[in-house]
Amino acid sequence: MDTSHSIKDHALTSRVTESSPPPLKVLNSPWRITLDTNPDDCNLHCIMCEEFSPYSTVKQLRIKKGGPKRRRMTLPLIEKVLKEAHEMGGVKEIIPSTMGEPLLYKHFDRILDLCAQYGFKLNLTTNGTFPRKTAKEWAELIVPIGSDVKISWNGATKETAESIMQGISFEKNLQNLKDFISVRDQIAKNGGNRCSITLQLTFMENNLGEFVNLLKMAIRLGVDRIKGHHLWVHFPQMKNQSLRRSSETIKKWNRVVEEMYTIANSTPLPNGSLIKLDNIYPLDPAHSNEELNPTWICPFLGREAWVAWDGRFNPCCAPDAKRKKLGHFGNLNEISLSEIWTGDNYRSLVKTYHQNPLCKSCNMRRPAEDVWK
Repeated sequence: MDTSHSIKDHALTSRVTESSPPPLKVLNSPWRITLDTNPDDCNLHCIMCEEFSPYSTVKQLRIKKGGPKRRRMTLPLIEKVLKEAHEMGGVKEIIPSTMGEPLLYKHFDRILDLCAQYGFKLNLTTNGTFPRKTAKEWAELIVPIGSDVKISWNGATKETAESIMQGISFEKNLQNLKDFISVRDQIAKNGGNRCSITLQLTFMENNLGEFVNLLKMAIRLGVDRIKGHHLWVHFPQMKNQSLRRSSETIKKWNRVVEEMYTIANSTPLPNGSLIKLDNIYPLDPAHSNEELNPTWICPFLGREAWVAWDGRFNPCCAPDAKRKKLGHFGNLNEISLSEIWTGDNYRSLVKTYHQNPLCKSCNMRRPAEDVWK
């Protein structure tokens, strides 16, 4: 995939020249749906995680207020949502939970069956430990119906990776990655589905210096894409990890971005194509701790949908406590996905989101040409 134009174009779009983004284009149905199947099940304690960080008190506070100890989506709700998604006609992909580790969910195999039944592709985000089975066994199940598997990866060295994703073995996760790629490549060689593989990063102060070497490693192994996002600062202890905190840290980020694009554009993968860098853009140093860019748009509203473990419809992937402030749109246990998608509350948010304080500060907004291409 040719990415040679990207750094130049995004350097231009990083300049703040307008006060608001263009209107969003609303699809007739979401093209992708994320199910928060098991947000309380994880075998790691990543330091930036809203729920499982050693700094987090989210679970304790929830239980203290009378909330559930374990939040898990019921199988009947999953079956209802996917049936309605199929009936809407435009849904292409399903993502199991990106909160917690989805491969720990006891009904995960049923989700695979439903995807095959309805013709959905599975888009998976996993922490790379591949619990309950081996990486090869999971690959044999996932790759035939997978569009993309995003593996969380936050360092090129054992010390950095294990200090961020607390609980991993860097060597074991690296072998898991190699094993998964090996199965993917063999299935594709035999004429089967070619599922892309992505390394997903959180951009932080303490791993920025390893991004270039991480990219080189990804290219050697045959990873298709590196994707990431800037840190959501959930805890005071993480404030100094934000790369958006000052003009100097943004400049440092921009230098790494430039070097990454230089390497990505000049170093082919083993199959001869070029690795893709996704959501990796230069930022304007004059606007630290502000909006990424007022002209950048939400990549989710009008395009994707989230369903919380209890059936609540969510409009985006913002941290759970924050996205609840965007409004109440309905519960999938009570009304249909189509009713919510076409409802007044949701359409009102789509039209006015850029005025919302959460949306203004969101790390996920992108240049419109990247969202609509």
